[in-house]
Amino acid sequence: MCGILAVLGCSDDSQTKRARVLELSRRQNFKNFTIVNGEIYNHEDLRSRLTGHKFKTGSDCEVIAHLYEEHGENFIDMLDGMCSFVLLDTHDNTFISARDAIGITPLYIGWALDGSVWISSELKGLNDECEHFEVFPPGHLYSSKTSGFRQWNNPPWFTEEVPSTPYDPIALRHALENAVIKRLMTDVPYGVLLSGGLDSSLVASIAARHLSGTKVYKLWGAQLHSFSVGLEDGIDAIEDVIYHTETYDPTTIRASTPMFLMARKIKSLGVKMVISGEGADEIFGRYLYFHKAPNKEEFHRETCRKIKAIHLYDCLRANKSTSAWGLEARVPFLDEEFIKVVMSIDPKMKMPKHILYRQKEQFSDGVGYSWIDGLKNHAEVHVTDKMMLNASHIFPHNTPQTKEAYYYRMIFERFFPQNPAILTVPGGASVACSTAKAIEWDAAWSNHLDPSGRAALGVHDSAYELNVGPDTSGTKIVEDGPMMTDTTVPELIIQS
Repeated sequence: MCGILAVLGCSDDSQTKRARVLELSRRQNFKNFTIVNGEIYNHEDLRSRLTGHKFKTGSDCEVIAHLYEEHGENFIDMLDGMCSFVLLDTHDNTFISARDAIGITPLYIGWALDGSVWISSELKGLNDECEHFEVFPPGHLYSSKTSGFRQWNNPPWFTEEVPSTPYDPIALRHALENAVIKRLMTDVPYGVLLSGGLDSSLVASIAARHLSGTKVYKLWGAQLHSFSVGLEDGIDAIEDVIYHTETYDPTTIRASTPMFLMARKIKSLGVKMVISGEGADEIFGRYLYFHKAPNKEEFHRETCRKIKAIHLYDCLRANKSTSAWGLEARVPFLDEEFIKVVMSIDPKMKMPKHILYRQKEQFSDGVGYSWIDGLKNHAEVHVTDKMMLNASHIFPHNTPQTKEAYYYRMIFERFFPQNPAILTVPGGASVACSTAKAIEWDAAWSNHLDPSGRAALGVHDSAYELNVGPDTSGTKIVEDGPMMTDTTVPELIIQS
């Protein structure tokens, strides 16, 4: 993965401006007048269908320019993968930019006073240069010919109409296997992230079974590296996490910090790509609060709302926490074809009371309850009651409702004080990672708003805390440790 930055239509061609743009674009990647961030898993198939085109490299991203030459702007839905790009047509000096259907890869767009358009994978590339900037919407294309967006991705589930297709376990299994296998397309050492739950365990199992058929097996051997993390004290990393993730959302920061620290260690071990389980909770309705869904119709609509917003939460966390260290994260549960299969299932089949014997834990909880409690205690020290009384005046947009949120907001606005940057972060009431709409499911939740799964009153078993082992200081590393199973209580270690 790489960062991208494109400045289009800039009237200032001075050396100072050129030096500034080069400074901001140190991570970007150029291919045939195309700047790309991501992976295209079906690039070999696309190459075989492009007759008469001369390819200069073996890069998966090179097909974008050739597809544009063949089909114009109407090729985006041919791409299977996670990808954001900017393509400059040198024949008429026009450009297009697009973002993958779900928003797995981050992208922002901004406009400067001189009429130029700036497109970047990070806020940091825009916040000092553009008069206005915003999140580039997933599943959309921006064309300079119309100076506007067009939605290229419109799957059936996007309308939130409740499906009725019977559950087919064989079709579901094949879809997931295909989603994982295509993400094994790499020639660098890779691993899998294990949370101890069902989702990541399934991904690890499929990856292990198919490892022998990949380039990695021939180059690096048969060992599939797995990683899990536990954490008591990551307070010192909070500022770095906010700087890299570019958000002040408490849900994201709580989960990003252990992932950020884990990514640093993983990269130091020589692993350059990891497969992770983001998206499963959204498409299957597996957050604890889903147990309170009043009916299958509302259950399904909430899964749709969660998928539509995941680019602002879990996708942002997984991408930015890992790419900060040059590590790439791939997410098979957010494969477009797999999502189509899952979201076509009658939602009543997603509403069992118990799954594989074990209490569900969100990532930020599963690394150790002391981590969340420690964050709250730390915020209590740095944010006074008087500061909270004036919060609505200091932060009129997305006013922090807790001291923890206030603490994150102070750090964020130190790095990104511009109003457009503040507006890129989602807000609204939430309990246990719910949308604001789902708060209506339980009247008690309105008085216990918190991103933690423990806030799902009447669902989360508070006695489960008694089963968590003793806390340890800091983060421990264990080389090639055992996989965490579905019934394993998360240990406060990183296992490799």
